[in-house]
Amino acid sequence: MLKDLGVQPYTFPMPGLLIAPDTEDGSVDVMNMAWGGVCAENMVALNIDEDNKTSENIKRTGAFTLSIADVDHIEAADFFGIASSNKMKDKFERSGLHAHKSTRVNAPVVEEFPLTLECKVAECQHTVYGFRVLGEILNVLADEKVLDAKGKVDPTKLHAFVFDQFQSGYYAVGEKVGQAWNTGAKLMKK
Repeated sequence: MLKDLGVQPYTFPMPGLLIAPDTEDGSVDVMNMAWGGVCAENMVALNIDEDNKTSENIKRTGAFTLSIADVDHIEAADFFGIASSNKMKDKFERSGLHAHKSTRVNAPVVEEFPLTLECKVAECQHTVYGFRVLGEILNVLADEKVLDAKGKVDPTKLHAFVFDQFQSGYYAVGEKVGQAWNTGAKLMKK
């Protein structure tokens, strides 16, 4: 029997995304967010609070990196969602992670995160639903340890985690349970 839960933002999984724009003072600004993802073949959409430092930096620079963190770096990734760059100037330094400047966009690349999208801002949208940043993906950087023999990202090697909107948990992902556009193909023959 289905139970009515009312209006809730319940989708699963929600990606754990780490946004990193450049800052005015040269420090590294990283924010953990879950309300975003791919919205076209070469585009991402980020729904973020316009009042935070990350939004300010994105609007000022017109660029950001978007990373997928792995379970090995979950502590730092969660910290980036707890701590505010508006209140904690040494936020990135406290994480113990390292970053270098992207060669394609005016933003940092966090070296420990295994997958990073280098993006330029295509559009900032102000709607009744909030502030949204559309970013054009200019390049993807992947740690060689997460690639398969053909040079493609292997999700089982990525060791990514997702956010659980139901109980505010994180869950490791990676077990393959089917093949897209194949697992359900037999139903086409009925």
